[in-house]
Amino acid sequence: MDKKALRKAYKAKREALTESQIEDFSIAIANRALALPIWKATYYHIFLSISEKKEVLTEFLLHILQGRDKSIVIPKAHFETGEMEHYLLQENTSIAISNYGIPEPVSGIPILPSQMEVVFVPLLAFDEKGNRIGYGKGFYDRFLAQCPDTCLTIGISFFEAEDSIPHDSNDVSLDYCVTPNKTYSFR
Repeated sequence: MDKKALRKAYKAKREALTESQIEDFSIAIANRALALPIWKATYYHIFLSISEKKEVLTEFLLHILQGRDKSIVIPKAHFETGEMEHYLLQENTSIAISNYGIPEPVSGIPILPSQMEVVFVPLLAFDEKGNRIGYGKGFYDRFLAQCPDTCLTIGISFFEAEDSIPHDSNDVSLDYCVTPNKTYSFR
């Protein structure tokens, strides 16, 4: 399947999930993430879930990060430039829903991509080699290309890996992907 067909298929698979399944699977992903060798880092980048797109609920991972007193960084997308800004999530961080339905920080303390140590990456599908397909705008590929080589990338998905998916030279692959039933390592 090409990228367009994979996007369509995985959006349909997500749409078929119930709210209860989404919550149960998201909790299982967060619990499985506890076994990853990532917990000595300081800066963790995580996206805030778009509930209308039935994304993995990142609130459970956020609770773990907060409980471990980690510095949590959240993105703000600029569709006109294709770039993202990154802000430290604090108790007083104001979150608003963008015109694209994305929960984002209104403002805050900016954090540079060069400071990232662990990035939880949204995706629609991934394969056995760590290639991923997102929504197709390239935000995360551009962002991850600016992160240090030592930065760990972790996909989170409700579904298991495809054997192979199409990828381009500018696509940044994952180090790990966590599903409700399995943790994949691509390192």
